[in-house]
Amino acid sequence: MIRLKRIHDMPAPEDGVRVFVDRVWPRGIGKGEAAIDLWLRDIGPSTELRRWFRHDPDRFEIFCERYWAELEGRPEAVARLRGLVEQGDVTLLYSSRDRERNTAVALKRFLERAPVR
Repeated sequence: MIRLKRIHDMPAPEDGVRVFVDRVWPRGIGKGEAAIDLWLRDIGPSTELRRWFRHDPDRFEIFCERYWAELEGRPEAVARLRGLVEQGDVTLLYSSRDRERNTAVALKRFLERAPVR
């Protein structure tokens, strides 16, 4: 199962493997207090795409399409994350305040729509 949480949320036993999926570390939280198991930087959207998106809700669907195209070009990072998902529960951690439109939401949709290879 894939769960989503803000990196600022408290960890829970049902989280499984906690993977931070943003390319940039968030301000205001230390790496030790984040309780992450893995920071998968390479799975995050490019700097150009993040700057274009700017967390604008009206751009989210286009952001998803562009991000998914980027993910197709990163088979190693996607395979690593898929491997974790196949082994058990995974929680994708993100830093955005918007819980409905962020990198982790887009990534989860990508993983759920694409066939496991």
